[in-house]
Amino acid sequence: MLKMTLPGARVSGGLSNLSFSFRGMEAIREAMHGAFLYHAIKVGMDMGIVNAGNLPVYDDIDKQLLLLCENLIWNRDNDATEKLLAYAQNNVKGGKKVVQTDEWREGSVEERLEYALIKGIEKYVVEDVEECKAQVDRYTRPLHIIEGPLMNGMKVVGDLFGAGKMFLPQVIKSARVMKKAVGYLIPFMEKEREEMMALSGSAEEVDPYQGTIVLATVKGDVHDIGKNIVGVKANCNYIVVIDLGVMAPCDKILKEAIKQKADIIGLSGLITPSLDEMIYVAKEMERLGITTPLLIGGATTSKTHTAVKIAPRYTSPVVHVLDASRSVVVCSHLLDEAMKEEYFEDLKEEYEEIRQEHYNSLKDRRYLSLSQAREKALHIDWCTLPRPVHPQFLGTHVFEWYDLNSLVDFIDWKPFFDVWQLRGKYPNRGYPKIFNDKTVGVEAQRVFNDAQLLLNRMIESGSLKGRGLLGFWHAQSDGDDINVYKDDVTVHRDTKPLATFYGLRQQVWVISSCSAFIPFKISNLELKNGIANAATPPCHVRPVGLPSGKKHTT
Repeated sequence: MLKMTLPGARVSGGLSNLSFSFRGMEAIREAMHGAFLYHAIKVGMDMGIVNAGNLPVYDDIDKQLLLLCENLIWNRDNDATEKLLAYAQNNVKGGKKVVQTDEWREGSVEERLEYALIKGIEKYVVEDVEECKAQVDRYTRPLHIIEGPLMNGMKVVGDLFGAGKMFLPQVIKSARVMKKAVGYLIPFMEKEREEMMALSGSAEEVDPYQGTIVLATVKGDVHDIGKNIVGVKANCNYIVVIDLGVMAPCDKILKEAIKQKADIIGLSGLITPSLDEMIYVAKEMERLGITTPLLIGGATTSKTHTAVKIAPRYTSPVVHVLDASRSVVVCSHLLDEAMKEEYFEDLKEEYEEIRQEHYNSLKDRRYLSLSQAREKALHIDWCTLPRPVHPQFLGTHVFEWYDLNSLVDFIDWKPFFDVWQLRGKYPNRGYPKIFNDKTVGVEAQRVFNDAQLLLNRMIESGSLKGRGLLGFWHAQSDGDDINVYKDDVTVHRDTKPLATFYGLRQQVWVISSCSAFIPFKISNLELKNGIANAATPPCHVRPVGLPSGKKHTT
């Protein structure tokens, strides 16, 4: 505003006043100055009084500290000062940054590699792998380093992850360390293979790989974190990985599997519709006579769903992988000719037990007949309820470039934490209570802070746009279904609908029913948008039924 009204004016200020409350904590003050200048210069600040020699690069500021500073600067959090003080007390000592010691470097090379994998430290991994390679009496081949200290470290990672003591973001860091170590060893393994071929006098290349796996996130799903971890770990264990990415349709997956002569097909998905797509892929594999083992994984998948819904549709092995860190063990069983038959038989027995338990649990359910379900429909007294509000418009309305700042508060963060496999225990389930969970709270807060930084950058840079579509139409019920009409017609019983939404009747007996969208018997009442719109509605409108999954709108 100042620059607009006084174009010749210049803006200057002393930044020390901003951070004076944190005097003696130079790391905090420097971060506050760097964050403030980053935003202030964008909106017209010309000069700042500050120790320029100690200014950090904005992108180099610790992400958690940056978020705390920006929350304080922008006044986005009422507890910002207390949170920044808590951070300072835990991370800053005597006004200086706490120096991280490398005491773990004093252990054996195997202990150092294990520590680096668990902590996700890439800095020394090549140096330590080289030290292992130099110990030719213990590690005669590069492969022995992978099968020995590197895999031992990853086994610890898998155990910690399985016990809930390590979280997916940390596992990804561990996988990166593993990938870097294996990447360093690959040229030596290639050279070893060439030397073995030369010694044997054979011109035919010896394939060092155990087998081939085709990985894909199924059609309709774009989540691939778990799939990528499986790919990295499989590669590290001499399994050729054909990664088809996300949104992979069934025909593409199966064509590629046949083309590559895949030994395993791995399907991943996070959202619920992915479960149906996995069932479809299994049915198609059975129809086409494919016998390749099928791996199922992803946040929404489960051993019960795999046993009940997928395995019965495919006669060859179907295996649910609990988490990405366990995938290599499953692949090893399926690729081992001496072990796979026994493994499959044990798996079939286990899944049969799961199916029987599931079906037995359904015996206790009570169901209503269709006529009984319709009789239990909700009756609305339009004379005692508030009159329905007529919408401001009928038809569609497009929201162009909707302000994303106004939408941020409505983000459902549960799927975000599900992707990272961070789940709090009661009473700390869901956002924001998950931050209070003793097991996953700290890690959940960390990935959430990173997400906030990325989200803020996308909004500020304009790289993410908000666009929406909203529609209102005349609507009437027809039995269990809902007919929708054009916005410019007067609706009568014989008016041809624009479309019909078919409703399924909820017939499971429950003690108390929840509110649902109510389709009403037409009689002499005109309905719009699923709600009464007559000038003088009768006091009682008899609902025809109660379709499941629809909400009653008033």
